[in-house]
Amino acid sequence: MTYLRAAIGAALFLAMQAGQAGANDISLIARDGAMTLSGNLVGYDGAFYRIETEYGILTVDGSGVRCEGPGCPNLGPYVADLVISGTHEMASVLSPALVEGFALRQGYALTREELPETALRYTLYEGDTNQEAARITIRATSSDEGFADLLGHEADMVLSQREVTSRERVMAYEAGLGDLTSRRQERVLALNALVPIVSPGNPVRRLSMAQLAAIYAGKITNWKEVGGEDAPITPYLRARGAGFTPVFARKVISAQGSQMSERVVSLGSDRAVLDAVARDPFGIGIAAFTNPGSNEIVQLSGRCGFGVDASELAIKAEDYPLTTPMYLYLPERRLPQVGREFLSYLRSDAGQLVIRRAGFVDQAMSVVPLSHQGDRLANAIAMAGEEVTLEELQRLSGFVTRQSRLSLTFRFEGGSTLLDAPSRSNVQLLARSLEAGRFDGRRLSFVGFSDGQGAAAQNLSLARKRAEAVRQAVLAEAETLDPTRVETLVEAFGEALPMACDETAWGRGVNRRVEIWVK
Repeated sequence: MTYLRAAIGAALFLAMQAGQAGANDISLIARDGAMTLSGNLVGYDGAFYRIETEYGILTVDGSGVRCEGPGCPNLGPYVADLVISGTHEMASVLSPALVEGFALRQGYALTREELPETALRYTLYEGDTNQEAARITIRATSSDEGFADLLGHEADMVLSQREVTSRERVMAYEAGLGDLTSRRQERVLALNALVPIVSPGNPVRRLSMAQLAAIYAGKITNWKEVGGEDAPITPYLRARGAGFTPVFARKVISAQGSQMSERVVSLGSDRAVLDAVARDPFGIGIAAFTNPGSNEIVQLSGRCGFGVDASELAIKAEDYPLTTPMYLYLPERRLPQVGREFLSYLRSDAGQLVIRRAGFVDQAMSVVPLSHQGDRLANAIAMAGEEVTLEELQRLSGFVTRQSRLSLTFRFEGGSTLLDAPSRSNVQLLARSLEAGRFDGRRLSFVGFSDGQGAAAQNLSLARKRAEAVRQAVLAEAETLDPTRVETLVEAFGEALPMACDETAWGRGVNRRVEIWVK
């Protein structure tokens, strides 16, 4: 239904553009009169015109032309109008906090107005003149509706708890919105994770991914089957299609080749799930890491018994298997200046602080000294593959001595060298830090690791290739970096440091990675 609405919205937009052609006709004439460009005005941001011509939609610098025709905009004080649309979990708390933090940082006064249908509008005013500068509308709906608004030319930014689908990507490209998977148009705004929760009185504190999937698929129905009491399990979850449920269904249920059971109790809100589990000693629910309520978080493990705790560091590094990036998607078109300034603010230290205070996991890079990684390294080395020699483990131990790991980690699509969506965003984050001089005078090592499938020598070679690919991508993105200011190296240890069990797809995905170590 959402795809149909998006298609209809895009068609109506084009039809409306055609119907208003007479009213929106303009001619942009060069100051020296040497060239004239005629067409239909699509937008004006106070500095640039967007005009639909026989050559397609063009963006023209307003300082070099004069505008003639009935569609020419009023060239008085320009007021930017931005619409942010998407998932309720991001639009109801995170986005308002960021807009308010941005206004305070930039010296704007602002007012907030509640609108119908779970929307609100901020009006920003120049602090010294009280002149209206921008209107920012936030629509709290769903990821699906956010993309539909973008495709219907009704939104400038999309908030999503999932990656753009291939169908949405094609529709956006055909609508002239660009490639939504490009680095400029796809960003990770914040991080969260899905965690299984039980009431404090439930003794079960650890489940494998397979067991969790089996519970929600109706294949495991008694706590006794997973080491608990002899009592029936009541699984709780948000309604299908709402909140994190689609992500959970894809990453856990479908990944195990199962389907959601009719035994699952569907509830209308995250709070309802938290309350139901807290009241039910034999219930289990799925919650956000940042808000488990009064319940206990259950550790996840693989079949080999390798457990992974949900923590801020594990989520930042994507070591935790159910990490859920919170995405921001943009159209290819140029945003008004206030929109561009807002995007810059989102990646600033001030913006990351707001994200953290709003209850989400931010992307601010942290350095983890070796002394804080003892359990991780000890467990990983204990699970190293049979082909990993003592000499290789000693080489690994010697390498990490007197070094620290960055929280940024890079992972890949399937078994390829193509970075996944969060890692594509990490390329930009690390590049910006290099350009800003954060690592001047230090050495950054891009260290490749692999899963244990296949021959160890081949895995080592593949891990090195991936590490080099990440290094090249970061350096290419850091266009203003003086390479003499920081040393960058490539190293690889293949399957010598597993983070999860290789018996599962998610475990292999966690193990295939490139870490950044700093000295």
